[in-house]
Amino acid sequence: MTFKFKDVFAGTQAALGTDPAQGQATFEAQSRLGGGLDSTVAIRQFKVGVDEPAGLGGQDTAPNPVEYVLAALGSCQEITYRLYADALGIPLSGVSVRLTGTIDLRGFFNVDDSVRPGYQGIRAEVTLDSPASDADLARLKEIVDRHCPVLDILRNPTPVTLSLHKGALNAAAA
Repeated sequence: MTFKFKDVFAGTQAALGTDPAQGQATFEAQSRLGGGLDSTVAIRQFKVGVDEPAGLGGQDTAPNPVEYVLAALGSCQEITYRLYADALGIPLSGVSVRLTGTIDLRGFFNVDDSVRPGYQGIRAEVTLDSPASDADLARLKEIVDRHCPVLDILRNPTPVTLSLHKGALNAAAA
């Protein structure tokens, strides 16, 4: 690969250091429920399907929301490893992440109020294809875990405001 992520990283880092206001980014997604438990989510120019497995009442046409959380964490880790490895000059030929999340469905189905509806825990195994030393890879992991946005979102409370509106749905939504 001739593209140097180090150049993108260094240029962006320099620009943000000069003008911190450039660091504010807003991301948007719009979702709309289909005929069952399936949804279509519009993100920029992309349409993403969401559904539940048949055992949870869906048609199993797409991953479910909690599976997308795992996908978001894994891919964010991979991207962050790629960027920081290049920025630090640590050779990295490839990255993959295997994730497992455990949910106690009693929380979601309101069987036990003491059980939270979200993940009870997430385990991830990151595999790096690299000739770098164990010390360099440990340093890279520490930096990646400190700067991975999705890991930060999952580890720290993020203020979320949900408002309810009544009205006809816009046909253009999702």
